[in-house]
Amino acid sequence: MSNHGGRSTETGRSTIEALPEVVAAVNGRIPVLVDGGVRRGTDVFKALALGAKAVGIGRPMLWGLGAFGQAGVDRVLEIMQGELKLVMGNCGTPSVADINRAYVSTPDWKI
Repeated sequence: MSNHGGRSTETGRSTIEALPEVVAAVNGRIPVLVDGGVRRGTDVFKALALGAKAVGIGRPMLWGLGAFGQAGVDRVLEIMQGELKLVMGNCGTPSVADINRAYVSTPDWKI
C-alpha cells in the first residue's frame, strides 16, 4: 500500500497511519506491503508491528545510489539493517516474527 502524493497538502493520513486499517480490511487474505515515508529502521519496525509483511525503502535507496552509486545503496541497506536490529534489541524482539502491535501506540488513529 502507498499513498504517494497523498500528504502533499499535509491533510491526508500518512501511510503508516492508514496501515492498520488496510491490514484489518484484507483480514489475512493477502500480504500487505507498505511503501512511503520509510526512512529509518525504526520506521520498518513500526510498519512490521502494525501488520505489514514487507516494507519498501525506495527513496533512501535512490539517495544512496545518487550520492555514491552501488556503494551508496549497499551503505543504505547496512544502516537500515543496523537500525532495525538496534530497535529490535531495545524492544526485546530477537526475530522479525516477534514484532507485534504491542510495540506501537496508536491512541488517536482510526483502526
